[in-house]
Amino acid sequence: MTKTRVVVLGAGFGGLELTTILSETLTHEVDIVLVDKSDAFVFGFSKLEVMFGRQPLTAVRHHYRQIVKPGVRVVQAAIQSIDPTAKRVTTDAGVFDADILVVALGADYDTRATPGLDEDGYEFYSVPGAERVREVLPAFEHGPVVIGVCGKSFKCPPAPSETALLLHDYLTERGRRDAVEISLVMPFGTPIPPSPDTSRAVLAAFAERGIAFVKDALVKALDPARKVAVLSDGRELPYALFLGIPVHRVPQVVVDSGLAAHPHDWVAVNRQTLETSIAGVYAVGDVNGVGTPKAGVFAEGAARVVAAAIIARVQGTAPPEGYKGQGACYLEFGHGQVGRVDVDFFSGPKPTGTFQSPSEALVAEKTQFGTSRRQRWFGSGAS
Repeated sequence: MTKTRVVVLGAGFGGLELTTILSETLTHEVDIVLVDKSDAFVFGFSKLEVMFGRQPLTAVRHHYRQIVKPGVRVVQAAIQSIDPTAKRVTTDAGVFDADILVVALGADYDTRATPGLDEDGYEFYSVPGAERVREVLPAFEHGPVVIGVCGKSFKCPPAPSETALLLHDYLTERGRRDAVEISLVMPFGTPIPPSPDTSRAVLAAFAERGIAFVKDALVKALDPARKVAVLSDGRELPYALFLGIPVHRVPQVVVDSGLAAHPHDWVAVNRQTLETSIAGVYAVGDVNGVGTPKAGVFAEGAARVVAAAIIARVQGTAPPEGYKGQGACYLEFGHGQVGRVDVDFFSGPKPTGTFQSPSEALVAEKTQFGTSRRQRWFGSGAS
């Protein structure tokens, strides 16, 4: 029989989960090519571990060469072009034609979109960025720290709040907290808009630790000469150290393919199926504009819906239920505490969130979250 060719672009949460499900369910019915330019996967939350020196980078990199799954070929390559109509992908490792194409390339960072960020600030959302901050923090002694979001749409909305709380712990342990002011600039009115209870808990933690929450604002530029961050409302915040969440954008190769109109126009998809306007072409995770947060757990949930649709197509069964936009995010509260928020974006008239207070059980649960996925995606021996 002729196998269905599935090409998956991007080996993040979405690409890894989709590939795993298809390999398990359609072992003899599909040929899967999983393409990523990197040689290893890093969980988003692990970047904070690296940044604050809690784990070395070697401990949090999970190599794609460990993936050995029936029907799956993993290709480390840079994608040069995507032809969605022909379902053809050209890479520096060859050309791949697909019957079904899944774009899961995530979001890229555009540090140049914020004047002064490259010259006098530090982004910490990339692995190299987290490493650079790790090198800077031990020598930082005093003055204001501004943690600032530079664009409205960004990965893992709780992460900036977590960073502020973990920075408090880090400076306290070094005996420098009294010499440092911490401010967090966010484009929302509350830290976690879908969940008032979570936001109240985060704001209470900020108040207890003397962290300033600057709401409803973005950092539009840094002025290195005056050492001030210029906000979208015209205010200025002085900084001795600026930690930025850079403007996010659609990868250029996706823009060039026509799937996105411009770098800040996420790929349009059917909210229920995650399919683009081209039949058999899907966009999963941060690269799409479905309306959920840009976070791994939502990419994973979307991948399950797309996997079910591919299985139904191959096996000739009924299509699956639509994507529900549900997910759980763990929040580091500092002091070794972890909370959790369960959010639901599509079931009701507006997004809702349920908060679970920090507990030892949630610390263990977050650890198991990472362990279970590492073993599932990379094999039981994955480190």
